[in-house]
Amino acid sequence: MRLLMGAAAVAGAAYLLLAAALFFFQEQLIYFPEIGRDDPGTPARHGLAYDDVSIATADGETLHAWYVAAPDARGTALFFHGNAGSIAQRIDWLPAFRHLRLNTLLVEYRGYGRSSGTPSEQGMYRDAAAALAHLTGARGAAAQDVVVFGESLGGAVAVWLAEKSRPGALVVMSTFTSVPDLAAELYPFLPARRLARFDYDALGRIGRVACPVLVAHSPQDEIVPYAHGRRLFEAAPEPKQFLDLGGGHNDGFIFTRREWVDQLGAFLDRHWRAAP
Repeated sequence: MRLLMGAAAVAGAAYLLLAAALFFFQEQLIYFPEIGRDDPGTPARHGLAYDDVSIATADGETLHAWYVAAPDARGTALFFHGNAGSIAQRIDWLPAFRHLRLNTLLVEYRGYGRSSGTPSEQGMYRDAAAALAHLTGARGAAAQDVVVFGESLGGAVAVWLAEKSRPGALVVMSTFTSVPDLAAELYPFLPARRLARFDYDALGRIGRVACPVLVAHSPQDEIVPYAHGRRLFEAAPEPKQFLDLGGGHNDGFIFTRREWVDQLGAFLDRHWRAAP
């Protein structure tokens, strides 16, 4: 009996310790800005000229970004990356955006790459607003001429910005519905929803955007389940489109297949006001 009680006490203590770790160390589970810090890649790898840009946020941080102009551009892609790495790992998107006749602004969140500060949910929203303000200010673009792209965590940031600013279109790829939703699936043995200190509530916001929406997700995504993408699509307003990708979370990118780029281009041609 004493042995059973001792084992139960140890199991209970381990459970509480795991719950406490999930609560207090969420930043370390969500943000991975150190990945790829030594990556030397720039748009020049694709033979593209670019502007090295510094963007000031409303709360005093300085964001690093690259602006790449496209010939005969019909608008601009504002791209928000996922929770790991920096824009150095996203340069392979640039040929696809160029094919779609889009200028591109790749921006690093606070605490990522060469940007100042520390990552946070509200901070990333301020970063997104500052990036769009750079395009509508220094670059002279109208919000309706901007297509907001977001991958994974960046999709939640993109949805937030689309709700607040009404861009020309919104594209979210491999994105979760919310952090509490994903945490509940990853840690079903814990009260993960109650422990979550972050929201990134893409599902709660996407129904309030006022622009065309394309949601892309892979059934083979091993990190963010496919059902999250379907739920985002179902909640999004018309006009909208769902694009089935293939491959895992970190390799099912639209640019990897020409037919996916063509489907994205066809969607923009049908629904985006800047399309000829």
